[in-house]
Amino acid sequence: MQVLVVGGTGTLGRQIARRALDQGHHVRCMVRSPRKAAFLQEWGCELTRGDLLEPASLDYALEGQDAVLDAATARATDSASAYDIDWIGQQNLFAASQRAGLKRLVFLSLLEAPLYRDVPLMDIKACTEQFLEASDFDYTILRCVGFMQGLISQFAIPVLESQTVWVSGSPTPIAYMNTQDVARFAVAALEHPETTIRRAFPVVGPKAWTTGEITQLCERYSGRSARTVRVPPAVLRFMQGLTSFFEASLNVSERLAFSDVMGGGRPLDAPMAESYAAFGLDPAETTGLEGYLKEYYDTILRRLRDLEADLDKDAKKKLPF
Repeated sequence: MQVLVVGGTGTLGRQIARRALDQGHHVRCMVRSPRKAAFLQEWGCELTRGDLLEPASLDYALEGQDAVLDAATARATDSASAYDIDWIGQQNLFAASQRAGLKRLVFLSLLEAPLYRDVPLMDIKACTEQFLEASDFDYTILRCVGFMQGLISQFAIPVLESQTVWVSGSPTPIAYMNTQDVARFAVAALEHPETTIRRAFPVVGPKAWTTGEITQLCERYSGRSARTVRVPPAVLRFMQGLTSFFEASLNVSERLAFSDVMGGGRPLDAPMAESYAAFGLDPAETTGLEGYLKEYYDTILRRLRDLEADLDKDAKKKLPF
């Protein structure tokens, strides 16, 4: 198929583009800065410059495409808010798709979004799902939770470098998933229309983990002890209220609102048997968090040992004997 990937430079979007290429699809990635997306072109993707907030650029990006894999979302570094990108931008994309006569759409949403309407991004995802359900698109909605890749900066690196690990609220079990596995579902949706069109599915990892359990895994595989500080929810709510007064920190405020989700104590998990069956995927091939973190630490610690060995060799060369 001719497939347009939106958000192809993101953590998830790049994995979707890679998986689609591996499955034999012709992949076009719409990016705001082609210079920063050179790696996608090296993989074999076609690049086209476009912006969800520039409707005219979307018409060209969608020309000749059979389907859209939509992994776009606002980043902390974006000047625009989540409302601008994830709502107005998405509406621009849907309108352009209708003008192009394109109906096949795979949309990345968030699990349990309707339960957290006070959280901006969750509310936007819930509203977008309602929009798609009322539309004539041949959509597939994938309801995800956290990605394993995000745990590296939040837990793995701080534990390895003896830095403080900051966690919030009550222990909330979250079924984190590797973005490569989410990409398998996104691309498989194109290959199983008879079971996935106009339906929404949970796409989560094989087990839900609390922050305490993740920290223990990091300690086990790194051989280091963690310093953990739990921040009371009231402090995060105060920070959210403070930052919301300043437009420049709006994205920070939007992300602090996620403390109610990530630290509220309500498990973010779902049964996955129906999802695997509908997409024709084998659950045994899904990455577990233990294996993911162990592989990360094994790789990092091996590189550190090799680096130390190289430094020792250089030091020995400077000896006078």
